[in-house]
Amino acid sequence: MFDNTCKFIAELYSPDFATWLLGEPITLTKLSPTELSIEPIRADSLILLQSDEVVLHIEFQTEPDENMSFRMADYYLRIYRRFPNKQIHQVVIYLDETTSNKVHQTTFTTEKMRHEFSVIRLWEQPLEIFLNTPGLLPFAVLSATNDKASTLQQVANSVDKISERRTQSNISAAAAILAGLVLEQEVIGRLFRKDIMRESIIYQSILSEGKEEGREEGSQQKARQIALNLLAEGMTVDAIARITGLSVEMVQQLQQQEPDNQD
Repeated sequence: MFDNTCKFIAELYSPDFATWLLGEPITLTKLSPTELSIEPIRADSLILLQSDEVVLHIEFQTEPDENMSFRMADYYLRIYRRFPNKQIHQVVIYLDETTSNKVHQTTFTTEKMRHEFSVIRLWEQPLEIFLNTPGLLPFAVLSATNDKASTLQQVANSVDKISERRTQSNISAAAAILAGLVLEQEVIGRLFRKDIMRESIIYQSILSEGKEEGREEGSQQKARQIALNLLAEGMTVDAIARITGLSVEMVQQLQQQEPDNQD
């Protein structure tokens, strides 16, 4: 949820992110990972943005990832293969404070290769960076501020001054979601109006994802129950896997549980 919220904000307000990360307010468009020819290692935490001259690759992370250095090197080569004449900027943005040394890794090194990328640990960033730009307001509460609740109040006040209703709703929703990393929901709920947040495409997209996940879970549960019934009838594991769409390993696990379900 947190990673996807960041991706939505980066896509919707790309000039704000370009100003922050590249030093100039370039309008960037979203680049699909599938355009890099090879399926991505993991696409849920990354966003690729591009202009005619630049590709900006951002990874949003709530927790350290021991494979991050390799992933950044791997993506650099994929991007370079597709866009050899564009500047490539890569940034890992860590959202939630941690003492792990992994969030300080900025290189991938082998015997014959060395690749470097940038890292931003939000909890070390000055608060002022995020208060003056609408697209960056949701990150203010995760910055180097000692009073998170007071900072979120500042964000809410700034959001109230945004005249464009859609921008106001998007920033409200994103700020409320990311604040969940460091503040209680009761505090967040006092500062942001739910009616405005519900208008946000960010809120609606996350709600839609939740419903889709619920449907998938319901479908999986139904498939597991059918598999249990077929196991009770003596059907083979392979046949059940073909009928239900479950993996052979999953059916085998159900087979081991099956006597308990009959008691």
